[in-house]
Amino acid sequence: MKLTFCGAAGTTTGSKHLLEVNGQRILLDCGLFQGPRAESIERNSHFPFDPQGIETVVLSHAHIDHSGNLPHLCRLGFKGNIYATPATRDLCSIMLPDAAHIHEHDIAWLNKHRKRDDLPLLETKFTRMDAEACITQFITVGYRRPLPIAKGVSLTFLDAGHVLGSAQVLLDIEEFASGQRRRLLFSGDVGRPGSDLLNDPEPSENVDILIMESTYGGRHHELATDSSDHLCRIVREIQQRRSRLIIPAFAVERTQQLLYTLDKLRHENCIAAVPTFVDSPLAVKATEIFRLHVNELRPSAAQSMFMRDDPFGFDGLRLIRSVDESKGLNKVKAPAIIISASGMAESGRILHHLRQQVSRPENIILFVGYCADHTLGWRLREGHKKVNILGDEFEVKAQIETLDSFSGHADHNELLQYFDRVQGSKKQVFLVHGETTRSQALAEALKERHQTGEVRVAKPLEQVSLLEARPRAGA
Repeated sequence: MKLTFCGAAGTTTGSKHLLEVNGQRILLDCGLFQGPRAESIERNSHFPFDPQGIETVVLSHAHIDHSGNLPHLCRLGFKGNIYATPATRDLCSIMLPDAAHIHEHDIAWLNKHRKRDDLPLLETKFTRMDAEACITQFITVGYRRPLPIAKGVSLTFLDAGHVLGSAQVLLDIEEFASGQRRRLLFSGDVGRPGSDLLNDPEPSENVDILIMESTYGGRHHELATDSSDHLCRIVREIQQRRSRLIIPAFAVERTQQLLYTLDKLRHENCIAAVPTFVDSPLAVKATEIFRLHVNELRPSAAQSMFMRDDPFGFDGLRLIRSVDESKGLNKVKAPAIIISASGMAESGRILHHLRQQVSRPENIILFVGYCADHTLGWRLREGHKKVNILGDEFEVKAQIETLDSFSGHADHNELLQYFDRVQGSKKQVFLVHGETTRSQALAEALKERHQTGEVRVAKPLEQVSLLEARPRAGA
């Protein structure tokens, strides 16, 4: 058995891990690299393997850094099944066409400048039609329902608690050449225990090989009680100032978590009603999918859908769909809360709101999740005094706040707790989906508590022989 780390090694985006067993190639995730536009297009244009040689894809969840390059994979000849949970399939049906639209827009933007500089024009790698077509290759599998997916390989999904439909990928493998049976667990992205909206990550048993995320290695989130107080304070401030609270938020899970929390705080009389706008067509569609899969939410959250007013449709909440409605938000009287994608402020309608509001000192911009290095969100979080937004430079005068307790990723201590709940020998542990310093911080902590197995930080395009842990050069 061999494993190659084709993405999300030394970085948090572009999750792709290639498993070779019994003469078959199984791809775990097929995500887009997300970062500066030109670099992203270059990285996402090429696969370090032949797409036609892949038999099967197993998808941990719908986030674009895990699923977004599936249309490109299928366009280049992948004809096999894509295994995912039902909610992941439904979310991908809206997220992949949206990613294709952004890709087409980015190519058009680059070509405009390349034409001006007399450079060869770029071609789109996939279209919205490709995204729609790839959905037909999805096969849905519920949690805890074992299913053979390849010769000698059985798949079981376990709830990862990260986003609606997110899964840990458990593979029971019989290697024909050696006769050995091994259990491999790919964590996907590990959610936080105690979420208001989602279930805790499920424990697992008898794991021999663990591929584990490390996004927040060495970092700790705010406590839930502290975060509620923090959010209450921010909302009260914008009420007193009669200003705007701008929240860049991922359309899936983060937006719904924010709505649920704001509704909860209103019911607890922590904050008064404030006009709240969700300005993201994708987030509006995703919220409808959350309603369809209410049975997969934490039981207390599911009950609230029936016991009190809809937390995704409370009084004062408007879901914005059209461009004209979005532009009209500039004329809305403050105070107001505007939640808009994307969470890293790299694309989407949030850019237009930031152009309008980032230089106004009375406003507050609140970040509620991870921002990759060198994204606009990262620059604002890091305290840059001037930023470029859609080609123009703006002074940053708005108050910048961060609230990482809303992150869908487990922090350092929660990752250690997750590791302890993964039972078995864990002879080989590979840390992925983390900036190198974060992965190394988690690796050091794991080595102290797990001395009977090997813990290592995965490297880009590194190939290892599983259960022998001998690194091989190249892809």
